Amino acid sequence: MSNTRKQFRYFHNYIPRFIKNKYPENGVTSNCRDQLNSLLCNLTEILANKSIVIIKHNNKRTITPNDIKGAISIILSREMCKNIMVEYESNIENYKYDWVWDKNRTTSGYHHNLYDSTRGTGKQLRSNTTDAEISQAQGVTAFNSDGFSLGTDDSSNKTSSEYVAWQWKANGGTTSTLSGGISATVQANTTAGFSIVKFTASGNNNQVEHGLGAVPHFIIAKGKDVSDNWFVYHKSIGPNGYIMLNQTSATDSPNSTVWRNIDPTSQYFYVSSGGFNDDSTDVIAYCFAEKQGYSKFGSYTGNNNTDGPFVYTGFKPAWVMIKRTSGTENWVLWDNKRDPFNNFYHVLLPNASSAEDTSNAGSGGRYVGDFLSNGFKLRNTHDTSNSSSDYIYMAFAESPFVSSEGVPTTAR
Repeated sequence: MSNTRKQFRYFHNYIPRFIKNKYPENGVTSNCRDQLNSLLCNLTEILANKSIVIIKHNNKRTITPNDIKGAISIILSREMCKNIMVEYESNIENYKYDWVWDKNRTTSGYHHNLYDSTRGTGKQLRSNTTDAEISQAQGVTAFNSDGFSLGTDDSSNKTSSEYVAWQWKANGGTTSTLSGGISATVQANTTAGFSIVKFTASGNNNQVEHGLGAVPHFIIAKGKDVSDNWFVYHKSIGPNGYIMLNQTSATDSPNSTVWRNIDPTSQYFYVSSGGFNDDSTDVIAYCFAEKQGYSKFGSYTGNNNTDGPFVYTGFKPAWVMIKRTSGTENWVLWDNKRDPFNNFYHVLLPNASSAEDTSNAGSGGRYVGDFLSNGFKLRNTHDTSNSSSDYIYMAFAESPFVSSEGVPTTAR
């Protein structure tokens, strides 16, 4: 293997992790790993080069899945191409997302927009307001096999503005009716621990099936057809209290009027006669179960010091959202697409329509912290994430991969 190739070890760590996860009784030698890495790098370069030829021929500038298919058909024999196409189509389908959350980064006054495939395209909710669902035909116009499409709505697609979008996959838009309590329309991804649940509020104590097959640790719910708050359940707060996604207020606890003071189970979450369940409106709920090596929902106490607390997640986070629970403050949200290096400081506020804040990016800046190989560390003294207060967080991994022994990937 040439010295040039040794500089590019893109697949070097992935290969043994894949083999260990798929075939736990087998291993791979260092020499074989190097050869596989070289082969995969070469194949990637060949596919990329052929795809570039195709898009230039078609006067395009961006490679699409169809261009990759075209490159595969040029390079490989008909039978091999057929087999790989089947696998490729299966992998592409994995990128059909069911919950899209987008935000204008550069211009203040634009909302956090939430769309999902259960309610359907053109139906927008906003995490930063109490607004009922609005019809927005020019928002998210399609949930595609490789992403999503947008119309001309300025809130999601304003000319010359920069945006960020976060997506979660449920069940590709395919729903089931679960009736072990209030009848609910559910689509769930039990592998990722995410489900979308829609039901009609009953106005009394009841239970709702969430479809996860595991205990949810984080739930966001709202009456979608009325002006209503976004009520949040977090395992660190418990069912005898709640906090609201669209507000800066602290935890309201003890208060059993929303989650009935009963912990969720692997089948149900419980509702009281208040909150989103107090009238006959349709309710939308996004439910999350914790998955080792992929997601973590927990709490920590700040120290009001630039050498702030380290929060262990067991993986390198790609996305972190935090809320102060013992006092009034904004929700804050960071991700590794806007901050691609360890240091993070580009913050958005899920409860506000403000533009992205990048002020005070240096040491001790008000929103500064680090994404680390097995968690995150706060390096600020701001009330939003590191005063001498209590906080909750939700985090998702950069490289979600767990071995057959349950050991999560800690770095990429």
